[in-house]
Amino acid sequence: MMDNPFSLLWRISRGGRALYLMGFVFMLLSVCCGFLLPQAIRFVVDSVVGGLPSSGVPLIPRLLGLFGPRAGSGALKENLFLAGVLVVVLSAVGGLFNFGHHICLAKSSEGMIKRLRDALYSHIQRLPYRWHIEIQTGDIIQRCTSDVEVVRGFVSTQLTEIVRAVGLIVFAYSFLFPINRPMAAASLAFLPVIFIYSFAFLRSAAERFLAADEAEGRLLTIAQENFTGVRVVRAFGRERYEVDKFDSQNRHFATLWMRLGEILSTYWGVGDLLTGLQMVALCAVGAWQASAGGVTVGEFMVFISYNSMIIWPVRGLGRVLSEASKTSVSLGRIREIMDAQTETDTGDSGGDDETALPVRGDIAFSHVTFSYGTAPVLRDISFVIRGGTTFGILGATGSGKTTLAYLICRLYDLEPGNGEITIGGADIRRLDRRQLRRHIGIVLQEPFLYSRTIKDNIASLRDGIPLHRVREAASVSQVDGAISAFASGYETMVGERGVTLSGGQKQRVAIARAILREPEIMIFDDSLSAVDTETDARIRTALARRVAQTKKSTTIIIAHRITSVSGADIIMVMDEGRIVETGSPQELLALGGVYRRIYDMQQSVAADTEGAGNGGV
Repeated sequence: MMDNPFSLLWRISRGGRALYLMGFVFMLLSVCCGFLLPQAIRFVVDSVVGGLPSSGVPLIPRLLGLFGPRAGSGALKENLFLAGVLVVVLSAVGGLFNFGHHICLAKSSEGMIKRLRDALYSHIQRLPYRWHIEIQTGDIIQRCTSDVEVVRGFVSTQLTEIVRAVGLIVFAYSFLFPINRPMAAASLAFLPVIFIYSFAFLRSAAERFLAADEAEGRLLTIAQENFTGVRVVRAFGRERYEVDKFDSQNRHFATLWMRLGEILSTYWGVGDLLTGLQMVALCAVGAWQASAGGVTVGEFMVFISYNSMIIWPVRGLGRVLSEASKTSVSLGRIREIMDAQTETDTGDSGGDDETALPVRGDIAFSHVTFSYGTAPVLRDISFVIRGGTTFGILGATGSGKTTLAYLICRLYDLEPGNGEITIGGADIRRLDRRQLRRHIGIVLQEPFLYSRTIKDNIASLRDGIPLHRVREAASVSQVDGAISAFASGYETMVGERGVTLSGGQKQRVAIARAILREPEIMIFDDSLSAVDTETDARIRTALARRVAQTKKSTTIIIAHRITSVSGADIIMVMDEGRIVETGSPQELLALGGVYRRIYDMQQSVAADTEGAGNGGV
């Protein structure tokens, strides 16, 4: 754990710190060149034109002497263009340093942010499934985009501005106080006032910026939900309601920004007034000093130049420091992800070879108890799934069926003392998660499809799969005909969240994807719920034929519909986290228990539906 959020910056700067530091060195050299320009003008006005003794920075007459005549000589007065040449040279050198400053900071800061993005993404990939369930996806995306962008702005711009402003103040007043203390004091007296005003005002305005950002997030959420659920909106004629809801939030969002505009107008207006008062005070003190012979024309010009150079960075410093508080918040939010505990494995790893750690044999649950919170979802259950067989799990919603699938895949792990799950006699907690999951194919009730072609979705889990293999898998899942009917066939683009396909087609594409992987264990978690009973039967028949041919797959079918599990070798009936019945379909029917009651009820519903359909004809 890192106590200071900014320590995360130190971590991600590894490998680019030297370049980042070089950028600050170039920046300070550029500031030095900028401060030499007014000194050159001062020397020309006072010493060359005015004939006063040389004063100020000794480097200026030495630099002028490099162009030919010695500084202070009559020849230099007759060749004032040399002063112009010096100004151009100093500006050019300062420009080169400024160029180096921007190049170094750009490369180093972008490198830092790239490492931060890579570290975040890699870390999130290794976080447990439980973490992803507890954290909203939108919040994760915001931390990986908006918060990272805030950090990027700080390391590439704001931190630089802080160092630049401090450097300008130190350089300026180290030159000004030796020239004239009263004028330097008059100039310096206003800086704390301007800084405190800027800092306090913008810090208080930060809450309003946050409210505006949150309002923008809600506005985008409304738009996203509408675009995603466009079919529901159209189907129920909710267009007017959606427009009104968006308009209401949009008005609120616009009102917040208009109020912010009023506040910022006040800020800049008052800031300009303070800046003007500082200039008036500086001129008044300068006039008094000039009348008393305490300041020359060249020195007065130096004061005006330096004051103009530092006043805007000082005003900006208050803004930058207020923004730094946002950076601290963003770093803290990013750190919460980076500090989250990743999945750890202590058991055997088969390396990167997918076949190095085969998962075969019986799957055994022994006295397994599991809960997501306080209430147990599974209560001391024990059963065995024989390798190479088809095992059906039947039960109502909330009976714990899906939890069994999650435990087999190690999306969740059992707590010590809450039982044991073995595959082929090996405790799955001693198997590497990644290798274990490579040998398991799971199809969920609501499968996720990528916004790619149908072919790419089916072949997404394996590289270099030819089309004929893709079609073989699609034929087993009974979706090849539907895909071929599309104008572009397997090259048909699947819309966002699979909107191009029906619910049943999405499930069958997901089944084809799992089949193409050829796993040792296949789990269908209510993945035929959107398929009609006839297609359901054909899919199960094709799967059974495939299992018989390969003689290596163990198939687990989880369902609430009896027809989906009727072809299984063994069926286990669950209720409220407990096993109530286990046996073959014939044995369970003869038993006359829960399975028989569900069977009769579903058969009765099917008969009533068929009768109603015939009556309508």
